[in-house]
Amino acid sequence: MTQRDKIHRMKSSYILGMIVFLLAACVPASAASTPLPPSGTVLFQDEFENNESGWRRLANEIGVMDYDQGGYRMLVRQPQMNFWSTPQKYFRDARIEVDVARLGGPTENRAAIICRYQKGDYYFFMISNDGYYAIGKFIAGQMTLLGQNEMQASELIQADSVNHLRADCIGDSLTFYINYNLIAGAKDADLAGGDVGVLAGSFAQPGADLLFDNFIALQP
Repeated sequence: MTQRDKIHRMKSSYILGMIVFLLAACVPASAASTPLPPSGTVLFQDEFENNESGWRRLANEIGVMDYDQGGYRMLVRQPQMNFWSTPQKYFRDARIEVDVARLGGPTENRAAIICRYQKGDYYFFMISNDGYYAIGKFIAGQMTLLGQNEMQASELIQADSVNHLRADCIGDSLTFYINYNLIAGAKDADLAGGDVGVLAGSFAQPGADLLFDNFIALQP
């Protein structure tokens, strides 16, 4: 190998090394983040036994949101109103499950899991104790149902016993299970990640009183 060849090879190696360095420097930190945990890994779990686990607490003339009876209670004292609360987490994809029971008030109510909550926007997976369900989103103050024009009826929903809700938020796919049965699915890409949580609300008649328990978020 001549001296000229050696110099040429050294220059080539230097240039290649600089290209690799620059490409590595341009990769976002998120792209080099820790790999996702295995499917089924618990991302967050709360049985509401510790009243300092991060959920909102309030009690006034509008309603109640607080730890109560070994669960998390939401009492909505005003008509046409929703309460929601989150544990202040962030997930892109998650499988969320919770048990919810009606303590009192009308069966025409709202009880829901929410996912990808960010600055007041979120997806919701909702039931009413009078036997209806929906998937939807709340963005910029506007509620929109996804995959349906109105809440749909289902005999899977129990009026006066515990209902187990599950919501899978994976990519642009939103899937809803009620009492371990697949009930509905939809596609939407407006929200890519955010917090998880629960929601309770009233329709024309106030007094929706719901108790959530056994909240868990899993890696899909």
